[in-house]
Amino acid sequence: MTERGVELAVEGLGHVYPDGTRALDDVSLVIPPGARLAIVGQNGSGKTTLVRHLNGLLRPTEGRVLIDGRDIAGERVAALARRVGLVFQDPDRQIFSGRVRTEVAFGPRNLGLRDASLDEAVATALEAVGLAGEADTNPYDLGFSRRKLLALASVLAMGTPAVVLDEPTTGQDAMGVARVQAIVAQLAAAGRTVIAISHDMRFVAEAFERVVVMRAGRVVLDGSPTEVFAEPNWPALASTYLEPPLAARVGAAAGLGSTPSESSLVDALAARA
Repeated sequence: MTERGVELAVEGLGHVYPDGTRALDDVSLVIPPGARLAIVGQNGSGKTTLVRHLNGLLRPTEGRVLIDGRDIAGERVAALARRVGLVFQDPDRQIFSGRVRTEVAFGPRNLGLRDASLDEAVATALEAVGLAGEADTNPYDLGFSRRKLLALASVLAMGTPAVVLDEPTTGQDAMGVARVQAIVAQLAAAGRTVIAISHDMRFVAEAFERVVVMRAGRVVLDGSPTEVFAEPNWPALASTYLEPPLAARVGAAAGLGSTPSESSLVDALAARA
């Protein structure tokens, strides 16, 4: 059922809410198939507004959104959900079933899966998020962090070629963060496009190959973690109320260059030894 990643693009994207708030202003991005992209910035910078355009939950005030080069303006949200799965920041906005298994099965069933194929999709998704033993549990008997993992499983089971995660590590302990990071790696290895909104700069540096920094509805930085978290960009990050990950700050203090992740910091230290 799983498809390879799709190319997602926005061109001159602007969005003004009914109250007159301009949330996006002339945003243009191309996200290649199979990419791992993190979008960061302070609250209100336009991150969530941007990603909700990718599956039609919001429609542009200006500009356009394309999937594999095709403008999605005339497509229904239900059709777009087959290609771009979105995991909300608040899982309680997504969960509605009385059993974990039923919740995870809802999406793939709507996509036409039945019988053994449906059971396999559900079981695989629950195993990936560590909820294999909770299939008959009421979702609201799970804690918040595990409900977030349940919402993630519900999208994973659909096998969409693109997956969008809104603050996936919020409320997770170290094991939960590692699990989400492993899922991102597995999706990318399968060729699926992964986009995440996150305030966790360590997670961003370790799990993603490209970082987009937003401020006041615009893109202010766009590059690899090594480029974005390099010391010359710290003032731009500070303007969005973000700090580079600890590894980047330690690397700069030690004169090791741009070391945005712990693994790159270890490599830099080993090279100096």
